[in-house]
Amino acid sequence: MSSKTLYKPTRLPDVIHLPASKSISNRALIISALAQRNIGSEGPECRLDNISDCDDSKVVVRALAQNKNNVASEGAPPVVDIMAAGTAMRFLTAYFAVNEGTYILTGTERMRHRPIAILVDALRSMGANIEYECEEGFPPLRIKGGSLQGGEVRISGQVSSQYVSALMMIGPTMRDGLKLCLEGNIVSRPYIDMTISLMRAFGADVEWADERTVRVSPKPYKPTSYGVESDWSAASYWYELIALTGGELFMPRLYRNSVQGDSKVREFFEPLGVKTVFTAEGARICKENCDVSKQETLALNLVEQPDLAQTLVCTCAFMGKAFYFTGLQSLKIKETDRIKALRTELYKLGYNVQEKDDSVLSWDPSQDDAYKKNAESPAIDTYDDHRMAMSFAYACVPFGKITINNPEVVSKSYPTFWDEFPQDEK
Repeated sequence: MSSKTLYKPTRLPDVIHLPASKSISNRALIISALAQRNIGSEGPECRLDNISDCDDSKVVVRALAQNKNNVASEGAPPVVDIMAAGTAMRFLTAYFAVNEGTYILTGTERMRHRPIAILVDALRSMGANIEYECEEGFPPLRIKGGSLQGGEVRISGQVSSQYVSALMMIGPTMRDGLKLCLEGNIVSRPYIDMTISLMRAFGADVEWADERTVRVSPKPYKPTSYGVESDWSAASYWYELIALTGGELFMPRLYRNSVQGDSKVREFFEPLGVKTVFTAEGARICKENCDVSKQETLALNLVEQPDLAQTLVCTCAFMGKAFYFTGLQSLKIKETDRIKALRTELYKLGYNVQEKDDSVLSWDPSQDDAYKKNAESPAIDTYDDHRMAMSFAYACVPFGKITINNPEVVSKSYPTFWDEFPQDEK
């Protein structure tokens, strides 16, 4: 098992070069591929600038290339392995369902145990030809693509917004368009809004018909040039650094009017003493002079920003600040069960974080018998989860040093994270 030992930084970087937004990149890749198929090789091309080079986006690029190069034959269908990329699994399931050809879509062992029946059922209701290769309700999938009629579909909105976005993006290709009715509590609504923004940028006619209904007209996409902004989720780890150490740094291509829901991180970190100042080029963050440990419990509903949960939980714990975070139900079906992973690894460090109803995490240092500021610093397991590695990296600040197991998992969303991490030669 590989590992990396990190020491408390003695200096801070002036500028952090964040990766491009993974969420925007993956949507832009799918939509541009759908736009290009309407034009063919002789027509204008989609030009995408600053596409993420993370693992999740690379597997989408590779899968789309396989689709473009696939020649129908009588032999076995090509196998598309998206590894641990949950976004890719969901988006490509829908994409292959509306493209001619047969494919086997698979991934890692963990991916083969992540549910996908909600999306498959919705696609089947519109005529998609999708079969389970092994266990019912889980990848790998055998997908035989073709045109879909579309129409009205009802789907749960409380499990994953990626199911919703996957269906929305193929809506313009359907003969009758798509009327998507969302049932239950809608999680991660900003990601649905992001998808709407991207679809409109490529010429689609899509809108919220009401609070629970998205309507997509059968209007083809148009090839478009599109530039991807920096990733606000990745920025959250540098907010954590500034909250814990003070100082300031600048991050280019972060904008106030971002389409990314995780841009809310700037508001979430204000009670933790971190201020954000925007310029035309990006965002500068700095630590204000305030004693956040004496403020009230930080209470946040993260149902629309679940990917920020690990960063915020770790930041609060390492600062000794009580927190009460709700809306975390989607964490259990991420790369790992993030609620369990967070509690397990924080307990190693002496923090007894409480869980309630599979959707709430809370901690109060004044009532935590297990809390030990001088706890030994054990190795942190990352569970094949990039966000576990990055959110726990700054445990080196309160503990002096920390060891991260399997640090290479950061390549899933932030391949250069360790290059940017402030460390002196040891």
